[in-house]
Amino acid sequence: MRLNNPRDLKDLRKRIIEKRDPNKPCVIISAKSTCCILKGCKKVIKAFREEIKKRNLQNKIDLKTVGCLGFCEIEPVVIIQPNDVFYQNVKSEDVKTIITETIIQDKIIEDLLYVDVDTGEKYVLDKDIPFYKKQERLVSGNNCLIDPECIEDYIAIGGYSALSKVLFNMKPEQIIDEIKKSGLRGRGGGGFLTGRKWASCRKAESEDGVRYVICNADEGDPGAYMDRSLLEGNPHSILEGMIIGAYAIGSQDGYVYVRNEYPLAVKHLKTAIKQAEEYGLLGDNILGSDFSFHIKISRGGGAFICGESTALMMSLEGKVGRPRAKYIHTVEKGLWNKPSNLNNVETWANVPLIINKGADWYSKVGTEKSTGTKIFSLVGKINNTGLVEVPMGITLREIIYDIGGGIPNNKKFKAIQTGGPSGGCIPESLIDLPVDFDELAKAGSMMGSGGMIVMDEDTCMVDVARYFLDFLKNESCGKCVPCREGIKRMLEILNGICEGRGEMRDIELLEELSEYIKDSALCALGTSAPNPVLTTIKYFREEYEAHIKDKHCSAGVCKNLFEYYIDDSVCTGCGLCAKRCPQEAIFGEKKEPHSINQSKCIKCGVCFDVCKFNGVKKGPLKGALV
Repeated sequence: MRLNNPRDLKDLRKRIIEKRDPNKPCVIISAKSTCCILKGCKKVIKAFREEIKKRNLQNKIDLKTVGCLGFCEIEPVVIIQPNDVFYQNVKSEDVKTIITETIIQDKIIEDLLYVDVDTGEKYVLDKDIPFYKKQERLVSGNNCLIDPECIEDYIAIGGYSALSKVLFNMKPEQIIDEIKKSGLRGRGGGGFLTGRKWASCRKAESEDGVRYVICNADEGDPGAYMDRSLLEGNPHSILEGMIIGAYAIGSQDGYVYVRNEYPLAVKHLKTAIKQAEEYGLLGDNILGSDFSFHIKISRGGGAFICGESTALMMSLEGKVGRPRAKYIHTVEKGLWNKPSNLNNVETWANVPLIINKGADWYSKVGTEKSTGTKIFSLVGKINNTGLVEVPMGITLREIIYDIGGGIPNNKKFKAIQTGGPSGGCIPESLIDLPVDFDELAKAGSMMGSGGMIVMDEDTCMVDVARYFLDFLKNESCGKCVPCREGIKRMLEILNGICEGRGEMRDIELLEELSEYIKDSALCALGTSAPNPVLTTIKYFREEYEAHIKDKHCSAGVCKNLFEYYIDDSVCTGCGLCAKRCPQEAIFGEKKEPHSINQSKCIKCGVCFDVCKFNGVKKGPLKGALV
């Protein structure tokens, strides 16, 4: 069905809504995202379909599969409408009970409700659950309303109405002014003002008038999956944003550059593009207008460097993905040397919201210089793992404790890294820091694409810096000397410190190398690479000094700087540790205190984990015990 004008779109939306009975029970299952599938949602879907068919309830119960709802820790999630009952950790064997008691008898199943671990309180509605309560899910909230493979679901909630509005009621300059007024900044890491970028690309000279619009979906940060979730759960919002941007800029060709490791996102995106073309919302003469725009998908090979704009464009051209000097701006000479505008997935998804609700509304969310919301992947040593969408300016404390539920096992919060592998580590002393572009930068970190890794008291910050530097060394494109050689040299120094070969002058040398790389690396990925080292030295210098002076890792992570030993006063001689030791390094008589042969011990930690009496200890090097 092709839509030839705005009236057709409105009429279609009206018909879709009228066709649906708001009082009819509907089972919504978070099942069309990678995380949901890994948690076993397919078995739950199958069980619902079989049970509904078995009871001949096909005409009495609707079944909808949707994308990620954010709270990955408790999936599979099932929501029963129209009462919005929220069930978590649902298993296939729960399905019969849900249909019988909740749908037919209108009863709540207490055992499936979310329970607060601190208060013991049970929650029927998701909006009341602490994880969701402080969130403002402007972009990701629609995931629970739409099947990502059904364009009619998106149209029913107002999808493509923003596109219709700009095509027939706004001039390109008005669109750009609205985006400028909203204060929307790029969500891919740089935080550049989106409206200003669009304006520059539109003004850039092009002999043949060709301009390109690009969506950066090359999400490569460890632990980050915000873009994947949006592509999997609501691909049409990204397409609509790109079409609006293309109309404003004057482009007829666009690309979505997506990681090859995201097969489900690619599948849903392909389906969305095909459906939008069939409905006349993408392709030639969109909605009967004289504007045409086409989108192609390009799958990246998983190179972290291709998240950088110029390297991404090189890859799109079929070349090796390497960045180029920044004095040539991509809005003037980008893809195939034509004016090109690149924004990331989340940035594009914000555009329809701004057009529909207005820049004034949008600019009131967040802070003055960081408007709107931001989606973060909250991972690491945190009770509530998942995706959180919060207004800019919320504090780290609110994210970690109010939304994230605090640190597991009542451990102490130590630090949080924001901004991916090139971000900085922010200590507990700055836990009340507002989260926005400028405040994070002042602390030595950055917004990045939105990764947040929480660390507890058992984390060694020197080892953290080493881990991320090792990642960045392996992902460096090798084009410029500061990044290629500088990061390698810094990693060598960190390895030496963690292995007990460090010297006090190493700290100063790390700082000196960091400043050199920041000042002279070719691209932003290189210039930001020293952030983990600089922030850990700034906020956790005592750990570096302990590794160097005392040859001691207080967290017991750096294997060369600690040893396992058995406390004679606690050991009962049960022999379990000896049985489990893969090196046969533990010896002793039955019911007598045991000992560890340090020359055989590989510090695997098995003895520490299996001891039921807390008799195996971890401590500073004392020399061989035998």
